[in-house]
Amino acid sequence: MDTINITDDFSAFCRNLEISSDTQETVKSRLKSIVKRINLDFWNSDSDNTHFLVVGSYGRGTAIATSDIDVVIELPWSEFSRFDNYSGNGQSALLQSVRESLLKTYSTSKISGDGQVVDIDFSDGIKFEIVPAFKHTNGSYTYADTNNGGSWETMDPSFEMYLFSAADSKYNGNLVRLCRMSRAWKEKMTVLMPGILIDSIAYYFLQNYKYAGNSFIYYDWISRDFFKYILDRLEKEPSANKWDRIMPSEKITMKHPGSVKTDSKKAYDLSCQAISACEEKWYYTWHEKWRSIYGTKFPDA
Repeated sequence: MDTINITDDFSAFCRNLEISSDTQETVKSRLKSIVKRINLDFWNSDSDNTHFLVVGSYGRGTAIATSDIDVVIELPWSEFSRFDNYSGNGQSALLQSVRESLLKTYSTSKISGDGQVVDIDFSDGIKFEIVPAFKHTNGSYTYADTNNGGSWETMDPSFEMYLFSAADSKYNGNLVRLCRMSRAWKEKMTVLMPGILIDSIAYYFLQNYKYAGNSFIYYDWISRDFFKYILDRLEKEPSANKWDRIMPSEKITMKHPGSVKTDSKKAYDLSCQAISACEEKWYYTWHEKWRSIYGTKFPDA
C-alpha cells in the first residue's frame, strides 16, 4: 500500500521549482554581456561585474521561471546632470541612450524603453528589464520615470533585499520556498497578484507564524495557513487593495482583491482536504488536491 511522506513530497516539489543550472548559466552570461556593454559606453570600462544589482524575484531568489530578470544598472552622476538639463523629458532621453547602447550588443533582439525600464526580449522567452539609475552613498538610487512628462524617483532595493534575506535565514529558508510555492499557485490558478506582492505577504505572514522555521513536514500546514492568512484579511476588508511592502514604509496595490479572495478560499479549502486525506491515508487524494493548487511540479501519485 502506498504511503504519504509529507517531507519527501514537499522537498521534491521545492526542488522542482528551482531554476535549472543551464538556465541560470544563460542568465549569467547575458547579464555579463549587458553589464560590459553599459560599462564600455558609460564608464569607459570593459568590466562585466561592476555597476549593477540584480533585483526583483530573481534577485530575491523567489523566481520559479526566468521570464523577467530585473537589473539596476548604475550610471555616472555626470549622466544625471546631462539628462536633467534637458528642456523636456530628459528621463526618456536617458532610457533611449541606454537602449542605443544595448543595441550595439543585441542588434537582433527586441529592445524598448518606456516608463522606468529598458526591456530586452530574447527569443527563448527570457526578458531583462534594465533600470538605469544613479547610486547614492547610502546605497539608495535615483532613477528615471518617463511618465507624465518625466521625473526622478528614488528607491532602495538593497535594503529591501537585506530585510528579505535576513528573514529567510531566520526561518531556515522557508520564506524563499513559500514564495516559490505561492508562485506555482499563482500560475496554476491564474492568481492576479504580482510577484512582489506575493513575496511581501509571505514576509509578513511568517513574522508571527509559530511554525515559520519548521521543516518540510510542516509545509502542508504552512501552505494551508498562508492561504487562510490572505483570506482572513480579504474577508475582513473585502476591498483591501493596499498591502505593506517588504520595505515597511511602502505600500503595494492589490488590483483585484475580489478575485484573489476567491482563489485564496479555493486553495485553502483544497489544502484542508489534502490534510484530511493525509490523516485518512488517502494517498491519491493527497496528491490530487495539492496538484490542484500547485500544478504538475508537485509530485504525482
